[in-house]
Amino acid sequence: MTSDVNLAQLRALVAVSDTGGFGAAADELGISQSAVSHAVAALERALGAPVLWRGSPCRATPLGEQVLPHARTAVASAAAVRTIAARHSGGLTGTIRLAAPTTVCQALLPGLLKDWRAAHPQLTVRVFEGEDDELPVWLEAGMVDAAVLMDAGRLPPGAVALGADSMHVLLRRDHPLAGEPTVHVAELEDDDFLLSEGGCERYVREAYRRAGVRFTPRHRIRDLNTLIGMVHAGVGVSVMPALALTMLPADCVLIPIRPAVHRTLTLTGPSGRPWSPAVSGLLAGVGADLVGRASPGPAARA
Repeated sequence: MTSDVNLAQLRALVAVSDTGGFGAAADELGISQSAVSHAVAALERALGAPVLWRGSPCRATPLGEQVLPHARTAVASAAAVRTIAARHSGGLTGTIRLAAPTTVCQALLPGLLKDWRAAHPQLTVRVFEGEDDELPVWLEAGMVDAAVLMDAGRLPPGAVALGADSMHVLLRRDHPLAGEPTVHVAELEDDDFLLSEGGCERYVREAYRRAGVRFTPRHRIRDLNTLIGMVHAGVGVSVMPALALTMLPADCVLIPIRPAVHRTLTLTGPSGRPWSPAVSGLLAGVGADLVGRASPGPAARA
C-alpha cells in the first residue's frame, strides 16, 4: 500500500456499489462526480488493485466484495459517532436509508415522514422502494439502515409493529360485485385474474387454498401501477393489500375478500448487527397512534 485508507474513500466505494454508478453516488453523497472518482481511485491505489469494475452498472471486483462489508461497518460506525454527539447535544441528525414496499411508500410513509421531519429537523430519511422479499436482504446486507417488513417473524428488540394490512379484491366500480360488503374468492372464478408478482402472491394463494378453490391467474404483472391500470381498463380483477387504496383511480374499488387474509407490518433495523443510534432514536419515537395508519378499515373504497 502507498497510503492509508480513509473514511471518504470507503464511503465512496459503498455509495458507488449501492447506486451502481459514479454520478448516482455523487448525488447520494452530495459531492461532485469528480470527487467520487478521485476517492475510489485513491482507495485503489492504497489497496494496490481495483475495487470496482467500471460499467453500467458499476460492480465490485473480487477484492471490492471483500472490502465492502468492512467499508459499510466503518461508514455506519462513523455515522453512529456523529449521531451520538448530536443526541448528546439534543437531537437526531444524519441520514437513515429506509426501505419499504410500494403500498407502504404510497399510503403509510408520507405521514411518518412528515412527523419525523417535524420532530427531527436535522435528520434526513431517504426512502427506497422494493419488493417484500428484497427488503430483508437489503437490510441485512447493510444497503439500508431500516425497513418495513412483512410477516418478519422473530425481530430484534426495538422493532415497531405498524399494524395489519388485509387483502382486498380490486374491481371496477361497474363490476357486478362492486357493491358487496365482502367478496368470496370463489365468486371471482368467471373473471380473468391479474396476479401481482410482488410480495402479495403468497397471500392471494393462501386465500384460495383456504377456500379450496383452484387458482388460475390469467396474467402475471410485476408492476403494481400496471396491474391497477389493467383492472381500470376492464382487463380483469385482482387481489391486493388495502394500503393500495391511495393508488386507485376514482372508478375502482377495494372490497375485503373471504377467507380473510392479512399481513403484518413491522418497522425495524437489522437483526444481524447493532442499529445506528439514529435508527434506535427514530424508532423509539414512533407512537402507538401510527398503528391505525396501516389499515384503511374493513372496506376500502376509492
